[in-house]
Order: sequence, then structure tokens, then C-alpha cells
Amino acid sequence: MSMNWIALVCAALMGLLLFGLGLAVSALRMRSGSFNAGSVETDSVLHRVARAHGNTAEFAPLLVALTLFLGARNPAGWAIGCIVGATASRFVLVIGLVFASSMTRPNPMRFAGALGTYFFGAALCFALVR
Repeated sequence: MSMNWIALVCAALMGLLLFGLGLAVSALRMRSGSFNAGSVETDSVLHRVARAHGNTAEFAPLLVALTLFLGARNPAGWAIGCIVGATASRFVLVIGLVFASSMTRPNPMRFAGALGTYFFGAALCFALVR
């Protein structure tokens, strides 16, 4: 049995998203000289990228684990769709966080990314016991 290539690519993309955001936070902190997260304005680029990184760090590890576990077991088509959906949802959420005009107002991309993460993540958990 071999690893599903779509699952492998999605796992790699989520890993690159997490590490890319971490690098971006570090670069922004160096450039701005702001090493204390509490001193950053809510709508600053640094705060938005840091929130995107933190949120990704909360969800990506379990999504990657589910993706790799299921991808190694000849997953059903709907499970592959959920893997792709979860990966896309993470990117949509990050775009909604980083490019939002304000962190204090609702944002449709953040909402769609979060909802997709919850929905597809739960479906992947269900796929474990199918």
C-alpha cells in the first residue's frame, strides 16, 4: 500500500504554510524591532501574521496527522475531498487574517476558512472510524 499523493501534497502544503508564517513573523519582528507581542497594535501586519501563524499552529498538526494516516490507507474519494477541503480552508483562513482591513470586524474569508476547518476536520476524524 502506498501513500496517496494528494494527501502527501496537502500535508506538505500545510507544513509549508506553518513554517512560512513562522518565518514571516520572525522577519516582521526583526524589521519592526517589536519582540513583545503585547506591544503590537491589533490591526498591524505583524499582529495579523502572528495570529495567522498561531491559528495555523493550533490546527495544522492534527490535520497533517489525519491527512498522513488516512493517506496511507487508500482513502475513499470523499476523504480525499475532505483533505483537500481542510487544506484549502487553512489557506483561506490565513488570507482572511493577513489581508483583512481590520481584525475587529467580521471577515467572510476568516469565517469560511474557520467553518471549513471545523467541518472538514470533523469529517476526517469520522473517516478514522469508518
